[in-house]
Amino acid sequence: MPNTDQLRLLACQIDIPTMTTVAERDEHLNVSVEKVRDAIATQGDVDLVVLPELSSIDYSRETFSRLDVFGENLDGPSFLAWSALARELSITIVYGFPRVGEGCHHISMGVVGPDGILIGHYDKLHLAQYGASMEKEYYTRGDHLCVFEVNGFRVSPIICYDIRIPELSRSLVLNHGVDLILHCGAYYRDESFATWHQFAITRAIENQVFFSSLNRAGENYGNSLFCYPWMDENSAPIDFSAHNEAFVRVIVDHGVLVNARRDYTFLNDRLSDYNVTIIP
Repeated sequence: MPNTDQLRLLACQIDIPTMTTVAERDEHLNVSVEKVRDAIATQGDVDLVVLPELSSIDYSRETFSRLDVFGENLDGPSFLAWSALARELSITIVYGFPRVGEGCHHISMGVVGPDGILIGHYDKLHLAQYGASMEKEYYTRGDHLCVFEVNGFRVSPIICYDIRIPELSRSLVLNHGVDLILHCGAYYRDESFATWHQFAITRAIENQVFFSSLNRAGENYGNSLFCYPWMDENSAPIDFSAHNEAFVRVIVDHGVLVNARRDYTFLNDRLSDYNVTIIP
């Protein structure tokens, strides 16, 4: 029986090559599946695997301009690749892909369960349009959340720029009881890169939640971070490689969450309403 006090997470900072054809995309998916399979064989069994934002394609204007070719339905190539591995290893997998919507495209995370069946998907709520990002030119924002359970832990994906909007993470924890937020990104080393980690650490501590902030690998990416519900000089976040691929296995322990919320009562000490009187 699974240990419902713990969740074994494999966070995959993978390299994503440039591509111009669906054949190259499909080859990348096959290679990624093999890398994840090998990482689990080497490091030990896991319950949940998470991949970065748009993990099936490279993040570039050239690729985005061909979403008529690279866009996928929910049962498309990414689903088929990760569903087969999820079923083979009896695990849950969260993966990124460009989803075909109603006359539009979404930046999406799909979730497949141990039976290989789609649990749900999340479409990015906040689209980035600054620095190296040009998402509003190609994508449409989503309109729903995705919360699912693994080993008794409530888990939810958010995507890259979503981290800059504190209300989203707050709502997931307070209104939906989320224990682990999977922040899946494509953080390019532009002017926003330097403050990314501060946001991840803050979201974890202020909401007292496990927070996996996962980037893709590469010369202009990397530096993923896994954060705990409480961190200090004796309990630091887990740093990934600055550039290289990394497959990091993390034990998410429910007791750590309980103790953080017991010892540091941020959530309990909130007022029910901050529309209070201003005295001149």
